[in-house]
Amino acid sequence: MKKLMIRLPIFYLIIVCGMYFFQDFFIYHPNRTNPETIAQLAQNKNLRIWPDTIDTYRGFVSESKSGKSSGTIIVFHGNAGNALNRLYYTTALNRLDYRVLLAEYPGYGARPGKTGETQFTTDAVETIHLVSKEFGLPIFLLGESLGCGVVCAAVAQTNVPIQGVALITPWDTLPNLAQDQYWFLPARWIVKDRYDNVANLANYQGPVAVIQAGQDEIIPNRLTGRLYEALPGPKRLWTFAAAGHNSWPSGSDEPWWAEMMHFLQPSTAGHMVK
Repeated sequence: MKKLMIRLPIFYLIIVCGMYFFQDFFIYHPNRTNPETIAQLAQNKNLRIWPDTIDTYRGFVSESKSGKSSGTIIVFHGNAGNALNRLYYTTALNRLDYRVLLAEYPGYGARPGKTGETQFTTDAVETIHLVSKEFGLPIFLLGESLGCGVVCAAVAQTNVPIQGVALITPWDTLPNLAQDQYWFLPARWIVKDRYDNVANLANYQGPVAVIQAGQDEIIPNRLTGRLYEALPGPKRLWTFAAAGHNSWPSGSDEPWWAEMMHFLQPSTAGHMVK
């Protein structure tokens, strides 16, 4: 028994150290693919590699179905897979006359680079700047799960005006989320990436749409609620009571897509779905 009492704290310390040094493995799940495959997949899906070639790409552009554009929506996806797995955004939002850029993270798809909050945020700010130069305004940012953290951090750092922000299954801070998921560890204190969405949106006065999955098994609703309550500007919450983290209604004919964009850009309220 005495030996067990000595070994348990040592074993616990080993677990804590392991979580600290290998935490990126638990946060980021990139799907790495060679450039030739990525280029072929983009072509098959009728997406334009952006901004130039597969050697320098940051994502994929899909134009609106009508050829007109009410603005550009930059989508920052969740922590698994890559940008090409998120065609439901282009299908739904192109129909509403928006150009969609499926942004890719460093270290994901065929992009070089390391994962992490600093790297992702710096890259996102540069992407926003390049979008503003090529396509002009208005620009909207849409984040999904991990992408919510990237969006909020980018909003806090960019000098490009952001017309509206959409957050799908967001949290308040990553340390709070980590502590909830790893309750048996001092997770709040060992997480290096913070993704403090509350602080990053504290000075943003534009409209923010929040999508919440009522049965979210990854992001507790109370953490989404804390973020929503802290938002200082115009805000609206959509809650899908029966949805899980990855099962919210993403079909292109779902009415909430148009409702969300009408909220973020009221001047499009008269636009009809093509």
